Amino acid sequence: MKKEKSTDNWEIKDRNYYLTNGLSPLTFTLSSKHTRRFPLLYFDEEKGYNRELRYATNQKSVFVDEQDGMVTLEHIVFKDGILHVPREKQNLQKLLSLYHPAKGKRYKELDAIKEATNELDDLENEFNAIAAARELSLDHMEAILRVELGSRVSGMSSNELKRDTLIFAKRNPLLFLELVNDDNVELRNFGIKAREAGIISLSQDQRTFAWASNGKKLMQVPFDENPYSAFAAYLKTDEGVEVYKSIQKKLK
Repeated sequence: MKKEKSTDNWEIKDRNYYLTNGLSPLTFTLSSKHTRRFPLLYFDEEKGYNRELRYATNQKSVFVDEQDGMVTLEHIVFKDGILHVPREKQNLQKLLSLYHPAKGKRYKELDAIKEATNELDDLENEFNAIAAARELSLDHMEAILRVELGSRVSGMSSNELKRDTLIFAKRNPLLFLELVNDDNVELRNFGIKAREAGIISLSQDQRTFAWASNGKKLMQVPFDENPYSAFAAYLKTDEGVEVYKSIQKKLK
């Protein structure tokens, strides 16, 4: 069950907020009071009902039922996608950090430690991907790049393969590392090269692999499965190992 948000560990400090989805308009006004058209409510688990929210600069609380007397309303405006809220504006900070229903949807609070940790993780992943890319054989590079570039890799020079592999590793390190450790990537590429070399054939409906020389069937592709992924799995079987050795001799 969802619990009432606790403010026991609330830290008094300056806080920054930013619009999500990379948005950074010149100005963006966030709803600051409840209206029928734009509801601004917070469901209080302890009290068991929705409480109306309102940002008033002369009130300590953001809950309308806890505000007294005349209220001074103020807009909540993001400029260039950013909103800085100084430590003195505790009611606005709590509205944005704890209660506003648009948090996580239209905006997020900037967590400097979390951001630094994420940035460090990204840098480490990029470093590991580039280091792994430098150790790959040309065949392995070709296999990985084929996932991104398709048949274009067949006509690439060794320098082009090395360049594009490093670019791929830098731009998408997590996917690159995943492909480096995927045993089937090289086997899928092996199957594609064998077909391109005219050693094996794939039927027009992409359901049957056969020897190109005599049309003898090698395997049937299971329904709804990528043909080259299925062929990679087949090459790991006892029968497939012999097929692999035979193709390997013909590719040399």
